[in-house]
Amino acid sequence: MDTFRQKIVKQSQIVVVKVGTNVLTRDNGLLNIDRMEFLVDDLLSIIALGKKVLLVSSGAVGAGMGQLGLKKRPTSNPQLQAVAAIGQSKLMEAYEELFARSNAISAQVLLTADDLSSRRHYLNTRNALRSILDYGAIPIINENDTVSVKELHSTFGDNDRLAALVANLFERPLLILLTDVDGLYDGDPALKSSRLIPLVEKWSPMLMHKVAEKKSTRSKGGMSSKLQAARITTNSGGNVIIANGETPGILTSLFNGGEIGTLFLGSEGMVAARKRWIGYAGQAKGTIMVDDGAAVALRAKRKSLLPIGVVNCDGAFNKGDIVAICDASGREIARGLSNYSMKDVLLIRGKKTREIHAILERCPYEEIVHSDNIQLTDE
Repeated sequence: MDTFRQKIVKQSQIVVVKVGTNVLTRDNGLLNIDRMEFLVDDLLSIIALGKKVLLVSSGAVGAGMGQLGLKKRPTSNPQLQAVAAIGQSKLMEAYEELFARSNAISAQVLLTADDLSSRRHYLNTRNALRSILDYGAIPIINENDTVSVKELHSTFGDNDRLAALVANLFERPLLILLTDVDGLYDGDPALKSSRLIPLVEKWSPMLMHKVAEKKSTRSKGGMSSKLQAARITTNSGGNVIIANGETPGILTSLFNGGEIGTLFLGSEGMVAARKRWIGYAGQAKGTIMVDDGAAVALRAKRKSLLPIGVVNCDGAFNKGDIVAICDASGREIARGLSNYSMKDVLLIRGKKTREIHAILERCPYEEIVHSDNIQLTDE
C-alpha cells in the first residue's frame, strides 16, 4: 500500500479520467464492449466514494472505422469528419447502455479548442459541467472531431490536451490518463531493460527524451501528448496519473492506494482559474520577446513585464488580448493579458516607464503585462 498515493487520491474531489482509442477498441477498430464495461464499473466505484467524475473519451473515429470496416485511419478531412460522426453516436450509445445498468445517467459534451479559448465560452463550459455533476450525471466529453479539422491533424491537438484543459476548469483536480502501456518508462517499454518511473515530482522538458511512441492506425495521441497534458495540469496545481487502461479494475486499484502507473505531482500553491485560462486555454494573439533580465524577473520573481525588458513583438494583438511571452532563445515562458496593442508595444519597447507618456501621450498602465495577469507556462 502506497500511503502517499492514497493520500492524493483521497483528497482529490474532482477526478477527470481520459481513455484513449487503443484502450476502447479492438485491433479491427470495433468497440471493445467488455473493456468499456470494466471502465464504467470502475467509474461508478469512484463516484460511490463521493468523488465527482468526468470522463474524456476518445474512440469516435475508431468506432466509426469499425462500423465501416475500415482497416486504416482516413487521411482526408471530409473522411475523418464522416467517420467521427458515424462513430460518435455508436460510442455514446454504448456508454448510455452500460451506465443505465446501474441506473446512472450520462451526458454527452462535445468540445473544440475554440470552445475553451474564449473567456466567456470557457466560463460557460465550466458552469455547464458543474451543473451536470450537481445533477449526479457523468459528463462524457469528446473532441468534436466532426467540425474540429485542425485538431484532427495536430499531434498535440488531441484528447490528452482536451482532458488537461477540462481538468484545469477545476481547482486541484486529479487527471488520470488511461493508455495501453503501464506508464512512463525510462526507455522504450518494449525493451526488458526499461523500468517504469513510478513518481515524477516535477515536470521537466527532459522527460520528453524518454518517450518511445507506439504506432497506431486508430489513435492520434501518444506518450508525448500525455506528458504535455501532465505539464499543463501539474503547472496549474493538479496531480496526474498515467496508467494502463487495459487492466481490469485499474481505477479501483488506484483509489485503493495501489502503486500503479506514473504519478506526476502538481505544483505547490493555488493557481487562480483566470490564470489557468490565460496560460493554457486562451488563444495567444501575438508574441512578445523579452531580454534575459525580464525573463528572470518573470520566472524567479513573479514580476510584471515592463517596457524596458521587451525586445520585440509579433502578431496582431490589441489591448486585453492574450500574448505569449518568449525568452531570448524563443522559448515560451509565460502567457498574459497585454495592457497595450502591438502597435504601442513596438513604440515603447526597451523604454523606461516614465517615458511612456512622452511617447504615447498617455500612460494608462506602467506595465505591458501585469503580474496578476501572467501565468508561467514553462516552469
